[in-house]
Amino acid sequence: MTVVRATEKGHVIIPVHLRKKHHIKKGSRVSVYEGEGNVIILKPLPNNPVEATRGMLKGKTSLLNALLKDRKEEAKRG
Repeated sequence: MTVVRATEKGHVIIPVHLRKKHHIKKGSRVSVYEGEGNVIILKPLPNNPVEATRGMLKGKTSLLNALLKDRKEEAKRG
């Protein structure tokens, strides 16, 4: 555990090992929110949120293949 001091304006320094680990650089965005039990949480936000979410909905079944299969079944029925 690392202890840091807050400045008069509430600024704190994120230790270098954590900045490197989470790729936090000058201008990086960090979400700050309150967790349970009097805990303040800092969560680094991705530089490119669209790129960061790529593949997160990947499942066992391809939605495209499921749609194509459904359309073929509809075509057979009518």
